[in-house]
Amino acid sequence: MHRTSRRTAAALAALTLAGTLAAGCAAGNSTSTGTALAPAAAPSPSGSDCWRSGTSGDDWDDWDSWGPGMGPGMMGNDCSWGPGMMGGHYWQRGDGTPVKTMDQARQRADAFADLLNLRVGEVMQFSKNFYAELETPSGKPATEILVDPADGDTGIEYGPAMMWNTDYGMHPRGQTRTQARISPEQAQDRAQQWLRDRGSNLTVGEAEAFPGYYTLHTVRSGKINGMLSVNASTGAVWDHTWHGTYIATSEH
Repeated sequence: MHRTSRRTAAALAALTLAGTLAAGCAAGNSTSTGTALAPAAAPSPSGSDCWRSGTSGDDWDDWDSWGPGMGPGMMGNDCSWGPGMMGGHYWQRGDGTPVKTMDQARQRADAFADLLNLRVGEVMQFSKNFYAELETPSGKPATEILVDPADGDTGIEYGPAMMWNTDYGMHPRGQTRTQARISPEQAQDRAQQWLRDRGSNLTVGEAEAFPGYYTLHTVRSGKINGMLSVNASTGAVWDHTWHGTYIATSEH
């Protein structure tokens, strides 16, 4: 199956299962584990199977990782995930040129941010993808995106940014927002406890507030190792297992 057709079908799969994800991933307790959130191998914060398991972090746009039963050609535009979903913009196809540098990744992130009237903040390079924070014009954290180093494809990061973000995630327009009940300090405590419960010697950085959730760096010996997110309403913890090894950070 052609790569773009696979992605189109994957988009529809994500759309049709959004309700299940929103309910299943946000409801559970923050110390439970589960199987993978495809396309990357990420444990569900609720301990439930949100997507098909068994895929690796570099399969994030691989049709085969999304499971059977979804056919190609159902949607005509990879950039549109359906009506009522954040103005339809979740994905921007690259031009096929590999993204090798932080500046190139920022250019791709800038192009995507323009679709949402946002701006790019921090950009990070990992072994499997580039990650960028998008901010409002006033500088408030808005959402998180990924840039595929293979071809420049850019889109909303799967996991918390897609399922927990109350402003830019996969939720119907006008959905009543659940008020945040967890402070940044509590989110930091929950994330640290989550790591301790798993025997990890990682520590967590400050909790950065996105709409509906927090994201924190995990740190080892004073150096960034990865990320965790904490739901601002339920306290569920979601490990960003899809990035690979941390390489570098570029600020504004």
